[in-house]
Amino acid sequence: MTATPRIGVLALQGDVREHALALAEVGAEVARVRSAADLGSVEALVIPGGESTTMSKLALSNDLMEPLREARRAGMPMYGSCAGMIMLADRVTDARPDQETIGGIDITVRRNAFGRQVDSFESDLIVAGIGADPLHAVFIRAPWVESAGPEVEVLASVVSEVGAGTIVAVRQGPLLATSFHPELTGDLRIHRMFVEIVRHSR
Repeated sequence: MTATPRIGVLALQGDVREHALALAEVGAEVARVRSAADLGSVEALVIPGGESTTMSKLALSNDLMEPLREARRAGMPMYGSCAGMIMLADRVTDARPDQETIGGIDITVRRNAFGRQVDSFESDLIVAGIGADPLHAVFIRAPWVESAGPEVEVLASVVSEVGAGTIVAVRQGPLLATSFHPELTGDLRIHRMFVEIVRHSR
């Protein structure tokens, strides 16, 4: 395995390009993942923001959901932002009855918890593991974590008046998830953290 991590971005729907650019900037080799064969060519995966119901349906129709679950069970590092957090959650409230997830993180998330598109907001967060400086986070129709199991490390919670105290970043082993979109801000610290997770998982 090369020193440069080869990280896929799930390219079924959502802000694929922004994650690909951020990953390339922190030194990863990037591939777009649309099939099981694509998934087999990468050592880690980013699941972008977008619409989690649509993403789930496309993964199922492309015969990709079970390979994604198998890769996760085999220990593949995965990072999900916004809709990607929902895809990595074991439990989702307010989900459509036919919505399926990859799972793996022992959390319950609520879809669109902060409100609709017009309720999008920004907030400065202290995120464990990326340094003392606050991270400026962008929330767009974002989920939040309603409960987390004992193996889940809480990395950040909202401290502003909008959803104060709500968990918005978590990690469980090689799985990382955020409610917000670091790929939209130019702050690369979350992507660097994920690359380090990938390297340490080898």
